[in-house]
Amino acid sequence: MKDKVVLITGGTSGIGKACAFAFGRAGAKVAFSGRDTQRLEETARELSAAGIENLAIKADVSAAADCERMVAAAVDKFGGLDILINNAGISMRALFQDVELDVLRKVMDINFWGTVYTTKFALPYIQESKGSIIGISSIAGYRGLPARTGYSASKFAMHGFLETLRTELLHSGVHVLLACPGFTASNIRNTALAANGQQQGETPREEEKMMSAEEVADRILQATIKRKRDLVMTMQGKMAVLINKWFPSLADKLVYNVMAKEKDSPLKKR
Repeated sequence: MKDKVVLITGGTSGIGKACAFAFGRAGAKVAFSGRDTQRLEETARELSAAGIENLAIKADVSAAADCERMVAAAVDKFGGLDILINNAGISMRALFQDVELDVLRKVMDINFWGTVYTTKFALPYIQESKGSIIGISSIAGYRGLPARTGYSASKFAMHGFLETLRTELLHSGVHVLLACPGFTASNIRNTALAANGQQQGETPREEEKMMSAEEVADRILQATIKRKRDLVMTMQGKMAVLINKWFPSLADKLVYNVMAKEKDSPLKKR
């Protein structure tokens, strides 16, 4: 990672921020984006205090023009781009029958189109450096989660996009990684959208029992160095993927029951 240039979307909290520190401490120069000016400034100060050369960029990944400007700013600052980490994301929790369509649209705009836009503008530089494109996806990209139709759809779309791109770039020297954490301690559930589009505010899960964002970032760093194609994390996540592949009907029941046990779940307990 020495002197490699890394661009991380959604780099001011959770997995994105942890990746900024993990890749930066490994020697990379880090450009990162976010929508909150205060958080951008705070993260930049923390990275600088850790001796990590960095660039904070205010950008909304759901806007193509912002993504183009973000990539250009990183390249202008550091002279190129070696690794793109598509991390910016948002979740939702509501039954499909209750959710407003704008909620699904917003989740798709950030999670899927944000990945598409940023990758489109970063690709020429990644091809030149024979670098890496990373998608921070989810187990929800392998197995649909009830009450999270929009989130699951966005991650399935990300999988299809990056898998196809990986195949197109098969002989180019570009590395494409799909990283899929299980439930990870972060603020994504606090900011998840409810049926009416408002943030639910309180996480429905026991965050302290989850894998930390720092551990996830370290695993992503190692997978990038080893140029792995897929990274599925947590035993629960690996079991979910395996059971869904070989015993899909059983997976339906198990996933329903697990998600129904969440605090204030819209699913009925069976």
